[in-house]
Amino acid sequence: MLDVSLIFKIAAISILIIVLDKILKTTGKDDYAVIANLAGIVIVLMMVINLINKLFSTVRTMFRF
Repeated sequence: MLDVSLIFKIAAISILIIVLDKILKTTGKDDYAVIANLAGIVIVLMMVINLINKLFSTVRTMFRF
């Protein structure tokens, strides 16, 4: 079952990255803004990949005889 806290964590990371992006772009540090965006994407992808891994392991154990 999908945990609702995971959705809130992804939303919080997204909001944090958006605010950080706006702050860095207004100060003229566009390169750091891109790096921050990429770091946020990697963090969220790692969370989702972990969830998909759990799903595949559950399906694998379910169909084992």
